[in-house]
Amino acid sequence: MFRSFFAKEEGQGLVEYALILALIAIVVIAVLTLLGQNVNEKFQTVSDALE
Repeated sequence: MFRSFFAKEEGQGLVEYALILALIAIVVIAVLTLLGQNVNEKFQTVSDALE
């Protein structure tokens, strides 16, 4: 009885973790898209200053 209950919970947990991981990936991609050019410019400024 307990084994089948935990098996169902484990499968559900995997789906929830996959959804959370997908949401985190979407947020990271969105942030990098929005800030990518700005970050690239900052790195270029630092690189130019070091030369």
